[in-house]
Amino acid sequence: MRTDGGSESSNVEDRRGASGAGGMMGGRVGGKGAGIGTIVIAMVAAYFFGINPMTVLGVLGGGEPMPSQSAPVAGHANDPQTRFIKVVLKETEEVWEQVFREQGKQYPAPKLVLFSGQTPTACGTGDTASGPFYCPGDQKVYIDLQFYQMLKDRFKAPGDFAQAYVIAHEVGHHVQNVLGVMDKVEQAKRKNPRSANALSVRLELQADCFAGLWARRTQQAKNNLEAGDLQEAMAAAAAVGDDRLQSQAGTVRPETFTHGTSEQRMQWFKRGFEGGKLADCNTFAGA
Repeated sequence: MRTDGGSESSNVEDRRGASGAGGMMGGRVGGKGAGIGTIVIAMVAAYFFGINPMTVLGVLGGGEPMPSQSAPVAGHANDPQTRFIKVVLKETEEVWEQVFREQGKQYPAPKLVLFSGQTPTACGTGDTASGPFYCPGDQKVYIDLQFYQMLKDRFKAPGDFAQAYVIAHEVGHHVQNVLGVMDKVEQAKRKNPRSANALSVRLELQADCFAGLWARRTQQAKNNLEAGDLQEAMAAAAAVGDDRLQSQAGTVRPETFTHGTSEQRMQWFKRGFEGGKLADCNTFAGA
């Protein structure tokens, strides 16, 4: 993916190296969060790395918002990976501003927080093991860049466009929040708790479709995709399918799926890329 000379977003908050990152283990976590990892990554983290799954699942528990974190130590702002993330985030802003204009609406861009280890969020304590996630409570995307190394080494999904897909997916959750989709899903879960997992799958697949929509539109606007980029995104989508992650952890239990199978995730990303419209991403219609 070509990003040289691209405009950078100003909505990146870098907390890496910030004082106060430690000492949050005992904080009560809370709020609702949606992301590429959550439950299945908790299982894989426990299996491969000996990480307590409850640390991961904390971003989905109940409790009080955590306080804001102190200012970070400088030194990361100009490194290539940070610049890449800022350019990709800017491209998501440009695409969704256009999509919202077409709907007669204004797009409120989210913040993207880079952190290492742990960080406080309005959804509780964000942790490296949880993978990237979006917190509706503060409308921020949280990423510890160690996840990208895990995506490459453990899940065999390398490449810069795989990294861009992760950002676009989490921004897709922000779009769902702004459009009211998340609230409707939460209401439906409370009305019928047995539908919670199935609804979570549809929510995640829609975020994958939104990532595909972003890829289509940014390619149309800038022609910045390179050979193999779409394959990288598809590989990343497949790598974090519930069936694949649970298989790596030992046992596949479809009734516990929360993000969709590898095939479903690839399918919906592709649908968003081929269509490029909001209407193409209605994962809540049909079987």
